[in-house]
Amino acid sequence: MKIQIVTDSASDLSDEEVSSLGIQIVPLSIRFGEEELIDRIELGADEFYERMNNSEDVPQTAAPSPGAFKEAFEKCFSEGAETVICINISSELSATIQAAEAGAREMSDKDIRIFDSKSVTGGLGTMVLEAAKASQNNQSADEIIDLLENLRSKTRVYAAIDTLENLKKGGRIGNAQALLGSMLSIKPLIDVSSGIVEEAGRQRTRKKSLIWLRDKLAEFENNIENLVIMHARAEDLDELLDMIEDQIDKSNMRVSALGPVVASHGGPGVIGICFTVKN
Repeated sequence: MKIQIVTDSASDLSDEEVSSLGIQIVPLSIRFGEEELIDRIELGADEFYERMNNSEDVPQTAAPSPGAFKEAFEKCFSEGAETVICINISSELSATIQAAEAGAREMSDKDIRIFDSKSVTGGLGTMVLEAAKASQNNQSADEIIDLLENLRSKTRVYAAIDTLENLKKGGRIGNAQALLGSMLSIKPLIDVSSGIVEEAGRQRTRKKSLIWLRDKLAEFENNIENLVIMHARAEDLDELLDMIEDQIDKSNMRVSALGPVVASHGGPGVIGICFTVKN
């Protein structure tokens, strides 16, 4: 492919998706106390969730080094790419994109375009998948950037979380600070559609949080594309899927497990929805 797509591990893409579309993943790192492990390489999802459930340390994340991005870019060009488009987790949530930009500056003679998704997990993943498909269809770099800008403006990400502790300790609480005062008595709902964490609502029970997510989908009726149901090993995933069964087209839906990067900040049991608005 003349245009190669690169992203980071906050995109939560499966190995099959990455392999089938030739996407390069630059992983972030996860820290438990003093121990730091590279996502997807030194730390798989199963081990991460076991550690998170059993460790007293709240996991933290660290952006990749500029050198890691440079290495990924070099690999793309060595395999025949003429342009690299690197799509990253929101710059408001991570320093990852700054590392990508620094890596690109070390290869100033190459055509490397860094794109801030202003999103995370399913939102970021959808943009990466659509860009990779466009590349396979021989669209130009400018056309793919236009596609990404359009998707970014129409991407919505909402989630129900059981605790704000991970977001608070990880420094990613954003504009949801007001939720902290009552964090023990509510089930917070967050909106990450703009690339930062914002308060979306408060519910007294988990069941009501799932109903809120269902009703949020219903607000957009038939105006939804690229629906992703995201979860951090949520035990009530099937319950949400049953709730929305009659209002969605399952052929246009992905169910995506949250990887260590996003689950580190969302905490155990997170469940969310992500989609793009058609119009």
